[in-house]
This record gives sequence, structure tokens and C-alpha cells, in this order.
Amino acid sequence: MKKILVTVLAFSMILSLAACGGQGQDSSGSVSSNTTTSAASGEAASSSSTTPDLSGQSLLIYCGAGMQQPFQEIADAFQKETGCQMNVTYANAAQLQTQITESKEGDFFIAGSADEVKPVKDDVSGSVDLVKHIPVLAVAKGNPKGITGVADLGKSDVVTVIGDPESTPIGKIAKKVFSDFGVSDTVTLGATTTTAPQLATVVGLGEADAAIIWKENCNAEGVEICETKDLDSYVKTVPAARLTFSTNSAAADAFSTFLSSDAANQIWTAHGYELAG
Repeated sequence: MKKILVTVLAFSMILSLAACGGQGQDSSGSVSSNTTTSAASGEAASSSSTTPDLSGQSLLIYCGAGMQQPFQEIADAFQKETGCQMNVTYANAAQLQTQITESKEGDFFIAGSADEVKPVKDDVSGSVDLVKHIPVLAVAKGNPKGITGVADLGKSDVVTVIGDPESTPIGKIAKKVFSDFGVSDTVTLGATTTTAPQLATVVGLGEADAAIIWKENCNAEGVEICETKDLDSYVKTVPAARLTFSTNSAAADAFSTFLSSDAANQIWTAHGYELAG
């Protein structure tokens, strides 16, 4: 793939700071969040007589950075309903896999695709599919380069950005798409990013013409989805993988149930996801 220099570092830093808010960031670049309750979450999950009281208990969850907004709302809703302290770490797949294998602690891994669970499969006791992860071809608003599909990414005047193929599910998909469509040697690759949401930011700011991105992340100003069926066969599924070293079975069981609830499903769909079932 041909490469040109694009100044995306500043944009990545801005996006990371915006996503972190008041959250802490460790040396690996991942973001850890102690859940706080929001009004929206309270509306999504009203308490009932069958709600377990998990006050004083806690869960540690690893979640892909691209899913931070919906999953944080889900974690907020569960904490509000049960009193269970939700500690969520957000980062790209490679960073989370490393933390899981090195720390040998935690309760769930919410991965961008089932493929990302495979490197830690020995630490997983079971998995449940949550929502579909749908890749789309994002282009600059108005599609000034007239892009109609993946083949057009091989044109000399089209600059494309992708997620890091070594650390992100969407980057791995992009690399395979380029190979399948025979444009690996002709695509002009402007840059790679460490998380999926950064891709839309780069395109929206005019630093690239196109990107292969998750559908739910294609909501930045200055970006639109190219209507093509080229990526239909690359749809993935987001799993909730339960980790073997989870020690709080009552809280983990309750959260597993909550992940399949109408309250959780409504949060996913409100953020543009399609349910897996």
C-alpha cells in the first residue's frame, strides 16, 4: 500500500481526551472508568422487585474503545439498578488482550469481534453474542471524489485511512478487504489509527477521502456512508466473553442477564447497533 504523511496525531489526542473526560489513563493507553450514574441510564433501566442488591460488590470489564459510549451507558444502568460498582477499561483489542493475559483478573471482555477473543480463549469460560458490528465505507460529506465502492480506493487521487491492522478488528477487516478487492498495492494509505472512532474524525476534518469504519462510529461531522454492498460479507458480532478468573459469580451472573435485557438492547440500538439475535 502506498503511504503519504497525514497529521493525525493531534486529532487522535483530541479524541482521546474527549473520550476520557475525567477518567484515568494507564501507561498502555487504555482508559479506566469507575461508573457514574446518568439520567439517560436511569430511564433505560428502571428498578424492579427482582433486582438483586449487589451493593459493596464490583466487576472489572474490558471493552473495545469504539464501543465506549453505549457500553458506558449499559454499565451505568446496571450500577444504578443493582449498586454493583462497575470498573470498565477501554482500549484497542491488542491492549486489552495484553492486560487480560498479564493481569489474570477481570470478569468480562467485550470485544469488537469474536476473532479478538481467540488470543485469550484459555481465559474465557463462555461467550454470548450481543450485537452486530457492521463495517461501512465512509467518505467525505458530499462524496467529492465520487467513490462508489472499494475498487475506487485504488485510484491515485483517493486517500484512505484505516484502523491499525495489528491491533484493531476494523483495521484487520480493511486489510482483508483491500486484498480481496485487489487494491492492496494501489490504495493510497494516509494513516492508521489506534481506535475506530478516530477514523471518522480524520475523514471529517478533510485529511482523508475515505475510511473503512464501523457503522456506529460514522457519525462525525463531515462524514457520510457510501451506499455499497461491498462490505456486506464482512459483518462481525460483538461478544461478551466471561473470564475464567471472575470471582464474583453473583454479580457476574446478574450482569450476564442484564446484557440480554430490553434495557441493554435499547441502549445498543439507540447508538446505531443491530442486535445479534
